[in-house]
Amino acid sequence: MRYAGFDRSQSLTSLMGFVPQTSTLMNRTEPRSTSLIASIVFVAMAVLYGCASYDAQNKESLLTAAGFRARTPSTAAQQAMFNRMVPYKVERRVRNGKVLYAYADPQKNLVYIGGEKEYQTYKQLGLQQSIAQDQLEAAQINEEASLYNWGPYWGPWNPWW
Repeated sequence: MRYAGFDRSQSLTSLMGFVPQTSTLMNRTEPRSTSLIASIVFVAMAVLYGCASYDAQNKESLLTAAGFRARTPSTAAQQAMFNRMVPYKVERRVRNGKVLYAYADPQKNLVYIGGEKEYQTYKQLGLQQSIAQDQLEAAQINEEASLYNWGPYWGPWNPWW
């Protein structure tokens, strides 16, 4: 049956020019979901890289403050030794009966070199920095706890009931 150019087999949406959506959010593969996952992974990697670079920069600052000398490998033998070193880790080496400590930074192509005295100073500075960081965190926790002082009747030892 036709009414003024309208066939029952045709839907109203197709006559008005609308294209019906045949898929829903539940059953279609969404390209946005893969891009969302990729962006989350990218952000996580950037954060981790930032933390790692901060840690390396902090360690290099401590090494310099302790008296380690920064050297760039200049000969092929030095470059080969530099390439064999574990990056971003202080290594103990014995050379000509003398104990040396070395730290390789492949990103800057630098080696930090120091003796026993510099290494002990580095460990002491690291300990002092760790203690200072712990004290700062404790002070922040205490400050936050003091902001929520609800009086003597709301504490765990004085129930109001």
